[in-house]
Amino acid sequence: MRAAPPEPAANAEPGRHARHSPPWRQVARRPLTAAVLLGGVLAMAITVAGLLVSAGRPGHPPGTASAAPDGLTPLGTPAPLPKPATLTAPLPVALQIPAIGLRTRLTRLGITKQGTLQVPSSPSVAGWYTPSPRPGEIGSSIIAGHIDSYRGPGVFYRLRELHPGNQIYVRQADGRLTVFRVTAVHQYPKAHFPTAAVYGPVPDAELHLITCGGTYDYATHTYLSNIVVDSTEVR
Repeated sequence: MRAAPPEPAANAEPGRHARHSPPWRQVARRPLTAAVLLGGVLAMAITVAGLLVSAGRPGHPPGTASAAPDGLTPLGTPAPLPKPATLTAPLPVALQIPAIGLRTRLTRLGITKQGTLQVPSSPSVAGWYTPSPRPGEIGSSIIAGHIDSYRGPGVFYRLRELHPGNQIYVRQADGRLTVFRVTAVHQYPKAHFPTAAVYGPVPDAELHLITCGGTYDYATHTYLSNIVVDSTEVR
């Protein structure tokens, strides 16, 4: 019989884990949990054709792209996707954020059959959402990554530590760098995710980085919020 997981602390500091140990540190004491990729990994989904759709069970097997687990889909007001961007920048292939010691290659993320944003198959890499503008083009470019898994911190574990003024570098397929400057770091409850503000059209070249955050709910194996880092291109 499996013991019930502990409840998160009610007064957990926003943007931090609950006062209990992070889920990946409790695996050694709860070996059965290691068989499942915890819902603490990245959970995101976008509006497609004006719909927000919940998807299957928490976690996904290594090597596959997966829709966001049920209960993790942002539930804010739906917004239509922007018109396809005019391709003026090379494909993004890597991401670097010196302020938090982050360096990762970029995979490509599309849309699942359920109409949700795919998430990277590995917690150690981030992914560019291909229907969004390429970084450096006019519009809201989206890069997503996991905060953690049962094995430990993920590629965007320290994303919440960024501050306005920090720089983000996206390497393009031709070797050039597109540079962005952080303008804001937000924590949004998943039930009130501002879809239009994050994915909607903008008049300049912006980059939005997305992961999970806030309090971890041990009952549902999910984080209750999303961390979104806004940045604009440095010209």
